[in-house]
Amino acid sequence: MARPPLPPFTEDSAKQKVRLAEDGWNSRDPAKVALAYTPDSRWRNRIEFPVGRAEIEAFLTRKWARELDYRLIKELWAFGGNRIAVRYAYEYHDSGQWFRAYGNENWEFAPNGLMAARHASINERPIREVERKFHWPLGRRPDYHPGLSDLGL
Repeated sequence: MARPPLPPFTEDSAKQKVRLAEDGWNSRDPAKVALAYTPDSRWRNRIEFPVGRAEIEAFLTRKWARELDYRLIKELWAFGGNRIAVRYAYEYHDSGQWFRAYGNENWEFAPNGLMAARHASINERPIREVERKFHWPLGRRPDYHPGLSDLGL
């Protein structure tokens, strides 16, 4: 199964890959998102190290069960060959307190465009609801909504 755009990445294809990843995660559909990764994909995400689609899907299921009203923005940081680096921020609440998480990810892709490795570094902080910056209906971020740099993040 191929998942275009395929490596080696150009600036345009890397930006497209980043936006496709953002759109997938904003769907909050663990089974759909897991299909973007190789069957043996390796992750580093805080204290969890999922390997393979089944573990990735289980991780995402847990994540989105506790991170309510999740909205994510990703931005290309760097690219070369079959690798892409992104920075991102997302907002969610836990049925009371709102949070904004900030992070960086390093991605490595297989020749078929599936992600073979994802290394994430994440920090988060509580925010007041009035501090939220991600205001769109749940799902894909509309094209008119500002990105991270436009929001000063």
